[in-house]
Amino acid sequence: MVLPVAGGAAAPRETQKIWSRTPAVRRGNILVIDDEESLAQAIRRFLGVEHNVTAVYRARDALDLLELGTRYDVVLCDLMMPQITGMELHGEVLRIDPAQASRIVFLTGGAFAPSAREFLTTTTNRRIEKPFDLKEVRRLVNELIR
Repeated sequence: MVLPVAGGAAAPRETQKIWSRTPAVRRGNILVIDDEESLAQAIRRFLGVEHNVTAVYRARDALDLLELGTRYDVVLCDLMMPQITGMELHGEVLRIDPAQASRIVFLTGGAFAPSAREFLTTTTNRRIEKPFDLKEVRRLVNELIR
């Protein structure tokens, strides 16, 4: 946007890139589930500029939120976690709210147990391979929220 300079003379035209990325169309509600606290917090801080982000480190905590009726536009979920895996969480969310289950994006480390490989070939949910670029995560989240 160009505004006239005091005295009526036109300001020189400058093109300034305000966003180095495509901003989200709206502020979404995001849930991050990862037993690696530092990774979950990094994602929360990065996406928190544009979205409301909740980070939990146990699938049980995520299920508690969902059972209370909390709904999210996108759920970023580690596939392999102790106690309750991302696969098991997905099954529980399907039972609680099938529409919410379709919003899960799996974060995968690449080295899977046979059950995880099979799960990923049968699910229609998206996935992001670790290690990933946070900009890639933001792009996917913003795409899903539109």
